[in-house]
Amino acid sequence: MKKRTIWTIAGIMGASFAVLIYLQVHYFTQIVEMRQKQFDENVKRALYQVAHTLELKETQSTIEAEIAANESENKEQLRTEIHHPTMAQDTLLTMDTVASSPNLNTRLGGEAYSIGEKVRERFLRQKGLLNEVIYSTLYKPLDKPLAARINRNELDYALKTELQHNGIDLKKMEYHFQVLTIDGREVLQCQDYIKNSNDAVYRQEIFPNDLPSQTGFIVVRFSHVGSYIYDSVKFVFPSLIFTFVLLAVFIYTIYTIFRQKRLSEIKNDFINNMTHEFKTPISSISLAAQMLADKNLPRTEERFDHLSGIIVDETKRLRMQVEKVLQMAMFDRDDISTFKFQEIEAHSIIEEVVATFQLKAGSMDGHIAVQLEAEDSIIWGDPMHFTNLIYNLLDNGLKYRRPDTPVRLVVSTENKGNQLLITVADNGIGIRREDLKRIFERFFRVSTGNRHDVKGVGIGLAYVASVVKAHKGTIHAESDFGQGTRFIISIPLLEE
Repeated sequence: MKKRTIWTIAGIMGASFAVLIYLQVHYFTQIVEMRQKQFDENVKRALYQVAHTLELKETQSTIEAEIAANESENKEQLRTEIHHPTMAQDTLLTMDTVASSPNLNTRLGGEAYSIGEKVRERFLRQKGLLNEVIYSTLYKPLDKPLAARINRNELDYALKTELQHNGIDLKKMEYHFQVLTIDGREVLQCQDYIKNSNDAVYRQEIFPNDLPSQTGFIVVRFSHVGSYIYDSVKFVFPSLIFTFVLLAVFIYTIYTIFRQKRLSEIKNDFINNMTHEFKTPISSISLAAQMLADKNLPRTEERFDHLSGIIVDETKRLRMQVEKVLQMAMFDRDDISTFKFQEIEAHSIIEEVVATFQLKAGSMDGHIAVQLEAEDSIIWGDPMHFTNLIYNLLDNGLKYRRPDTPVRLVVSTENKGNQLLITVADNGIGIRREDLKRIFERFFRVSTGNRHDVKGVGIGLAYVASVVKAHKGTIHAESDFGQGTRFIISIPLLEE
């Protein structure tokens, strides 16, 4: 698949995910705002009902008290007017007379009408008295202070009842209340009253029709309203979470596609490079063998030594290329089972590798300095891979040398705690800061500018990092571009 096609697909999917996330976040925000408004309205409605209930109860109790005060007097008056013995006897006599003498019906009709009129007048008088009591109660100023007009327990019960009736879940919501006068003086508060600057505060006026000195406010504080609101809309969270999970999977998929494409291109380059690297020594070996087999050429000892030397050198070169292929195969397996660990003396291996490179460095007017200052250099490692580790670092220093400066490599060791520190420094072309963090990646090669004589496939330092990791160590590089590079390796010492 072409890179342009991949980027097109990635762009379309990315835009789709962006729109989807925006819509979900917008929907979630609207739900939160709606729930917040709903909560505010429910609380205000509950507080209004509580204030109305307090006023209603006080009015009812005041009226009942006024009626009770006048009840005995009214009952006595009614008892005198309705149940007076003389009136009863007169009424009974009138009824008996009317019943025994039909002729009296006409005469007594007016008297019966007069009795009914008295009953009606008495009812209207009682109704007027009741209206007078209610009127005097409602419009008579009260002398009771605000604290005496409200009972804390009754107010707490009314608040709980009305809040629950209006959909506020008090199991998840903590509230505190207090009663203030019109000028802000505290009259009473709940037993566990706590004032927090982050609380949501709601106010409701009580007894608004009374004199200003008799008017006050109910102040209710709710803690953690935000958590309560978000808890009520938590059903939206799974959709957001799964959307971000899908986005992460999509990003990782695109990253994997590009990585695989890059690895495929690098492997193709690797195959091309290795084909070239194999063809050169094979051609040289084939040519030398043909010259040795050619009977027309003189068979002198000098010619024989020269041709056999070419075969030996090109065979070594071919073996090194095969070793690189095997190293790459080890990366693909990501397995250290091929390592054969044993007790090894690091200094002796370093000295052997340095001795091999001294002639090569000398041919470049260079020198390799050895500063083995570690008192303990016994480690638990694989001799072959540890040798290749030092070999690759020294070979790296020779390949990336500066053409106008003699090669100088320094290999040093020291002990730091229970670690063996191995440092390989060169005075080569150095590594740019942006490349320094990627030099241990597989197939990554640092740009060498206009130089084309540096051959490689980008697995040498990656191999070194893998060997160090297999030895339970660490490696990092320090470099000044144009001045040189230092590789510092830390490997645990063998425990006694």
